[in-house]
Amino acid sequence: MEVKEVERCCCVVKVLEPLSGKKPLSCSGVIVHPQTGTVICTGLPFSRFITDTEPLSADHRFLSPRSFSEKLKILVSFSHQRDLDGSQSAHGEALSLLRSETTCNREVSAELLMLVNCLEFRQAFLAVFLEADRWRFHGDEEDEELMRDAQFLSWFAVLKASVVADSSSNFGTVPWQNSSSLQKGVPVVACGSPFGSLCLDLFSSTLSRGIISNLNGEDNAVILTDARCLPGTEGGGLFVVKGPDSVCLIGLIVSPFGWKANEWIGLTLVCSIHAIFRNIIRCMSIEDPLRDVWLHPGEAGLHMSTTAQESKAVKYPSVCLVDSGQLWGSGVVVTSRLVVTCRHVVNGKSTVTLKFHRRNRVHDTVGDVLFSTKASSPYDLALVQLRDSATQSVVPRMAQSFTPGDSVVVVGYGGLGRSCGPSLTCGVLSKTISFNDQPVMLQTTCAVQAGTSGGAVVLRRSGELLGIVSSNTRDLAAKVTYPHLNFSIPVNIFQGLLQQFHQTRDANVFRVLDTTEEEVRRVWRLQVAQSKL
Repeated sequence: MEVKEVERCCCVVKVLEPLSGKKPLSCSGVIVHPQTGTVICTGLPFSRFITDTEPLSADHRFLSPRSFSEKLKILVSFSHQRDLDGSQSAHGEALSLLRSETTCNREVSAELLMLVNCLEFRQAFLAVFLEADRWRFHGDEEDEELMRDAQFLSWFAVLKASVVADSSSNFGTVPWQNSSSLQKGVPVVACGSPFGSLCLDLFSSTLSRGIISNLNGEDNAVILTDARCLPGTEGGGLFVVKGPDSVCLIGLIVSPFGWKANEWIGLTLVCSIHAIFRNIIRCMSIEDPLRDVWLHPGEAGLHMSTTAQESKAVKYPSVCLVDSGQLWGSGVVVTSRLVVTCRHVVNGKSTVTLKFHRRNRVHDTVGDVLFSTKASSPYDLALVQLRDSATQSVVPRMAQSFTPGDSVVVVGYGGLGRSCGPSLTCGVLSKTISFNDQPVMLQTTCAVQAGTSGGAVVLRRSGELLGIVSSNTRDLAAKVTYPHLNFSIPVNIFQGLLQQFHQTRDANVFRVLDTTEEEVRRVWRLQVAQSKL
């Protein structure tokens, strides 16, 4: 399937109960089988219309239409192409026939076949997004209905729309891919309708690009992406880019935003479509009529791509988790025995624990803090020496140029990285601030969260190390964090000092970082306690 066809397989689902006084709700959805009108979307809008009074157990797998009001009404809106014919002249003489295509939105009724609980997603979600970390995936922590809806994040609705493909349509089954073959950093496209059913002519099935930021759970049931999505896109599709003009469905959007201890993380939560399909098929034996709708005799049914995503991504520098006890962050391996991180991450300690995530294993080692800048220094840097050599680590090449607008990737333990390895987020090098023709600060549009401090900013095309992440931005008055505005220390600040240290083995060579010019301190002035940011 081509990228331009993604819009045609996405839709908007509106759920309402006439005369009940309940507010209609809407979300995005994916038309997984146009010929039969089979649509899958998030189960969240349906949670408000359940008539069963008994609470659902954690391992409850299935809800039938009988669990909902008989008056429940479901509408599916989708875009379709319509031909427009040219007109004839006033004298009836045929002029050249002009044909063009226009995209229109069509609304049809649908019936609920089932609600299914994706148990693999739920299990991984509960293991990663710990209650102690104060995660939430809704907009208002005071809204009791939204808080109750959070229990439905792992539920998905299967619908049968009356008509979503006409006889002339050659649009077949949506190709999908098993998420177990996904890798971090792979490019993706998200498709959903911001604000649900509001202004469909303006917002229906909009696209957003990003990369796979992190993965977790059985067969990667939980997917995180930095593709930017808005409320209403829940239930929309996430598609992995397999070539210049080829994409496959890999998941459904669960939540377009999330907060960790009131910090917006700037990532989108997705459930693997493979896990959803697997749970639907498990429930077919419970509701036999569904099998006739889902898998049709003589048809291939849902087409799974057998080609695994082969990542041709450049090797990025190895990034480890640096734990000083009360605080933790990231660190970048710059030689087989040295890690560069931030001063505030080592937190004045003489030794720290470093964790290297290698596939499904975690290697712990101890590091000695050789150097840490003074609190008065604008450069928030520290140098850690490993007691054991990091033999399997990728040592980076240092960038020699810094060009605003270049595509970059941040590698660090922000978001849920502490649970399942470093996360990747992409963006551009938005600004370089220089003094005496040398960069002293970098800014990017990548999503940076708490825990990313000390992580790597790398050129996406080459993997060269551009800088070390120092912080994102927080408005202290409004108590709002801006993950897509962040600051990094360019490698030219410490590259020469690393070379001197390699020759002399004297950590005092880094003391020059404590005696910087006043102009450099002014560039980094937002770090001081008196700053509003």
